[in-house]
Order: sequence, then structure tokens, then C-alpha cells
Amino acid sequence: MNTSLAAAPQTLDFDTEVLRRFLTDYLGRKIASLSIRATEGGMSNPTYFVAADGWRAVLRKQPRMQLAKSAHAIDREFRILKALAASDVPVPEAYHYHTDPDLLGTPFYLMEWLEGRVHIAYAMPGLTPQERAQAYASMCETMAKIHRLDFQALGLADYGRPGNYFERQISRWSQLWLQYRKDDGDNPDLDRMIAWLEKRIPGSQLLSLCHGDFRIGNMMFHPTEQRVIGVLDWELSTLGHPLVDVAFNTQAWHMAPDENGGIAGEDLSALGIPAEEAYLQTYYGHAGSTERLTDFHRVFAMFRGAVGSAGVAVRGELGNSTLPDSARVGRFLARAYARRGMQIAERSGL
Repeated sequence: MNTSLAAAPQTLDFDTEVLRRFLTDYLGRKIASLSIRATEGGMSNPTYFVAADGWRAVLRKQPRMQLAKSAHAIDREFRILKALAASDVPVPEAYHYHTDPDLLGTPFYLMEWLEGRVHIAYAMPGLTPQERAQAYASMCETMAKIHRLDFQALGLADYGRPGNYFERQISRWSQLWLQYRKDDGDNPDLDRMIAWLEKRIPGSQLLSLCHGDFRIGNMMFHPTEQRVIGVLDWELSTLGHPLVDVAFNTQAWHMAPDENGGIAGEDLSALGIPAEEAYLQTYYGHAGSTERLTDFHRVFAMFRGAVGSAGVAVRGELGNSTLPDSARVGRFLARAYARRGMQIAERSGL
């Protein structure tokens, strides 16, 4: 993980001495020095850098309060990291999964601490135009690698449910929105998006392993080279339609810099960032894709982003978030995603 990330100003939600005793048994030796610090930037599962006398790992756990039964699925994260270890998709090595919630309050797992860089903004401040072009090329190729995987050969044939992926997902996330919203006027654009999507569900049966939240902040880049060395945060991964990942990844072209680090309105040519269509053509070439991204996929991704952000806001309001400002940020992003989604829907000829 990126050791340059500043620790988030939060209190650990577990007893460090309990973790010390666990690591003593796990490593088979007494620990003299134990350092634990929280990562900054994630809005879902609490994640910590752990250093014990030279041994290092990342600890990722469920939050103490789950708003949805299927959320914060760190067991799925651990399973997918194990399954991808022998593939050409770069992921951290998964070390140990601990199911007993009595130890740290919730289940957790330990994984490899990668040395590299995480870019929160798609504009990638600090890079040259040539470096940005290289980084985008690596990000695009990495996404295609995920979608090219033989998930059955990886033992993941049961990693998703049968039936129309979009129909199932719209139903699930719509129910979550009903749980999260404060009143009928909380985010009218989100309600409008749901109605728009429900009338336009495609019948495509294309199926692949999907990351579920494939955006730049969930990738670790090499310390000095512009290539992805680790895809992180697999809690939303499943068997689904690959263009959902593509739509998530290209949201940035439709969102402003203060909306989760988007690049809408930026001088892409000067930055060395490809236009959206050029980026998509590169992906199609790598993935061998026979289907093309449509505005339905774009609106669907905005819908998912809006509902997910609303969930972050609710956890923040309940005092159960890894970020101190998550209630405000979550509500802001929920409205931003919904607004951008309806802008795409209204311009669409679908």
C-alpha cells in the first residue's frame, strides 16, 4: 500500500493489545514494536497499515455496523484475492482471514502491504502528460485483463447469481436507496434515475468477473513506473456485465474535479489523458469486446455511485464511518452522481 498516505484522524475501533496477542500467535514470535495507522480516502471498510518488528501487512475489516446484509463483504474480497493470485491481474497477496468477530469486533483479513502510489484524482497531479498517458493505458489494460479471465477455471463459477444482472442490481440498489433516503425529496434525481433505468433494462447475457468499483482510487501504481501493480477494494466484485466496470471507470469523464476527482471540463489533451471514446476503443481492443458502452451503462453506474454514497452518508450520520466528514461528503456525492446520471439520461436517445 502507499506508505505516503496520511493517517486518517480517527480512533481505532479495536483493542491494539488484542491484535498484538493475535499477531504473536500468527507470526510465532513475541512482538516488541507494533504500529497501526488508518488509511485515508476509503469510505467503506476500515483499513489499517500494520507493522510488527519489520513484518508488515494491511488489515481490512468490516465496520461495526452494517446497513445492508450483503455490504462490506470482506469474505468475498479475501476469496477473490486468493483466486486471482495465479492470474495476470495484479492483486496483493492475501495472508489470513479471521471469521470470529469477538477478536476485533468484526471479521477481518490480512494482506500484503504493497509499495506504490494511489491516485485519488483522475487528473493525476504531479505526473507529466506522457506519464499520465502511460498510467491510463495500464489502467485500461488491467480492466480488460479482469474481464478476459476464465472465472470458471479460477473456481468462481458460483461467484454470482443467475438471471438478468441489471434487473437484479437495479432492484437491490433501489431497495437500499429506500433504506438510506431521509424523505421523498431527499434526492429527486436519484428517484428519476431509477424510473429511467427500470424502463430500459437490456437483455444482454454477457458475463465476466467484475470488480464492481473499478476507479482510479482503487488501484495501486508502481512507485516510479506508470503501471498498475495492485487492484484493491474487491468488496463489490461479482459475476456480472463487464461494461458496468467500464462505466464506473469512465465516470470521471462526466464528473467535475470536486466530484470524486473527475476530469470533466479539464484540458485532456494538455494533461495527456485520452478522450473517452479513444480510451473505450483501447479497452475494446484489449478485451475483445463485442458489445459497446451505452448511456444505459453510464446511468446505471451513476445510480450505483449515488446509492453507495448515500450509504456512506448514513454511516457517517450514525458515527460508524472511517472518515470524519463522511456524512457531508456522502450526501454531496450522492447528489452529484444523481445529477450527472440524469444529465446523461436526458441527452440520451435511448
